[in-house]
Amino acid sequence: MSAQGNKSARVQDRPNRLVVKLGTNLLTGGRETLDIEIMADLVAQMAGLIKDRYEILVVTSGAVAGGRRVVARRPGTEQPRSGGVPGRQVLAALGMPELMRSYDELFAKHGIAVAQALISRPDIANRQRYLNVRNTLESVLSIGAVPIINENDVVTVEELEGDVFGDNDRLSASIANAVNADGLLLLGHEDGLFTADPNVDASATRIESVAHIDDRIEAMAGDARDGRGQGGMRSKVEAARMATRFGAYTVIAAGRTPDVIRRIAEGGQIGTRFEPTTNRVEGWKRFLLTGKASSRGSVAVDGGAAKALRYGGNSLLPAGVVRVDGSFERGENISIVDPSGEVIAWGIANYRSVDIGLIMGVRSDKIEPILGYGYGPDIVHRNNIALADNGSEISPQTDSTPTERAAGI
Repeated sequence: MSAQGNKSARVQDRPNRLVVKLGTNLLTGGRETLDIEIMADLVAQMAGLIKDRYEILVVTSGAVAGGRRVVARRPGTEQPRSGGVPGRQVLAALGMPELMRSYDELFAKHGIAVAQALISRPDIANRQRYLNVRNTLESVLSIGAVPIINENDVVTVEELEGDVFGDNDRLSASIANAVNADGLLLLGHEDGLFTADPNVDASATRIESVAHIDDRIEAMAGDARDGRGQGGMRSKVEAARMATRFGAYTVIAAGRTPDVIRRIAEGGQIGTRFEPTTNRVEGWKRFLLTGKASSRGSVAVDGGAAKALRYGGNSLLPAGVVRVDGSFERGENISIVDPSGEVIAWGIANYRSVDIGLIMGVRSDKIEPILGYGYGPDIVHRNNIALADNGSEISPQTDSTPTERAAGI
């Protein structure tokens, strides 16, 4: 069987994985505070898919709206002004526990645990922090829990330009890439992308499918029209561009559409669907190869490990490593070479070069006794490996957008 076939099987042997982004206007029903009935319906839909062996990650807005709900329960307490950064941060600080409590209680009714993850742009842009994010989310999914992801609005300020995503649309696209998701669902109050703003142009029609995002598609998008949400159609289209580039289909749809999440997951025509411009395998390989040009080292493996990587879809364990070349840090891209010196794969290192020099050739259970700490049993996990002979060669990208470069993708 070809390496392509093995790699594809490696991706397909896990459940269908979806990133579901829930916008502020959806979670509030267009009002100022969280609408628990709407949240309960959305959670029930996701819980149903999880019971059918889907994996779901939720990127949620609504912390500020949750803060308003907390204040509203305290008679005589004045609502902080949310127009400026300090007011929004106060409301977000009050609202994050409220938001998580709501998700926790709603998912618990279906016997599902949740885990909170606050992620900022440097967590994705930095290779080591990216690796930590990816591994943590994978571990949460492996135990059947649902990651509830948001940007940390408590410490995010406009002056930190470059360190924030600015809205959860772009964050959700970055998460979809990080976990190699099958699909990204951007759910809000708008029923997809229209040829013009349907609020001002009665002749506007919804676009059902987009194969390629070009200038014409971008021109149809606009910014947020109210003060409740940070994003608008423009950011959603940009998120779709990011996600489809790495193999995930993207759907922009109205979250109040009955059974919207399952219908999208099962291929129903709802909202606007953006088709992936590559498959997930090649998209993930392309992401790994974005670091190929700056790779500062390699590891050489024995014949058994080389065969296991090429044909078995295995992780690279320390027992199979025979030599380390160069100096690199945990989270950086490295080359993996066979006994003849031929590059067989690239991957994200789980340990520093100096650490690998100490643990190469030993069993994984000896890692912690030797180093005094451990980041798992793998030198490179199988999910972080791209085979060099997996189809045509893909060069490091040089045409990514500023948002993609800043997000590390």
